[in-house]
Amino acid sequence: MSNVSVTTWSLEQTAPSDLLPASAPDGDLRIVRAEIPSPEFSRFLYASVGGDIRWTDRLAWTYAQWQEVLAQPGAETWVAYDRGTPAGYVELGAQDDGAVEIVYFGLIPAFRGRRIGGHLLSYGAARAWDLAERYPGRDGTKRVWVHTCSKDGEHAMDNYLRRGFRLFDTRVEEEAEVATPGPWPGAHTL
Repeated sequence: MSNVSVTTWSLEQTAPSDLLPASAPDGDLRIVRAEIPSPEFSRFLYASVGGDIRWTDRLAWTYAQWQEVLAQPGAETWVAYDRGTPAGYVELGAQDDGAVEIVYFGLIPAFRGRRIGGHLLSYGAARAWDLAERYPGRDGTKRVWVHTCSKDGEHAMDNYLRRGFRLFDTRVEEEAEVATPGPWPGAHTL
């Protein structure tokens, strides 16, 4: 098996005023919080969004591992629906130092290129900034951060920069090359 060089960029916003929202796309797009932690639904979103861009770190997780992450205070999943169909999601993870990580963000391939991504990222970042309002006793958000890498979609970095995120770290590592799994075997060849 061969190795591939992967660049990972970490970006942040340090004030709510850093957020530069994208306009909402035309049509019936709704973004709804999945308030009941559901490992099945979260795994569906993860595999469907990340299958063609080699998201593999959570594929081998057990049901209990998914449950543990989703049940953490300040863990939220916001799902974009285009005419009732899941189109993508933002997963937030609150951290003890007042930071909120956008742990995962992306669109299902069939919904890319429809101006949904900028709006969904804007919405997710805004929910990261107001996360403390939904968790009594939690201090306000001081920083929202995210990482993206050279395996992600071709417009990912540009979307983050256009939403007001600033680069604070870059790392290059060698990783074992993996076949693109897709949400099911052979899906990437459709």
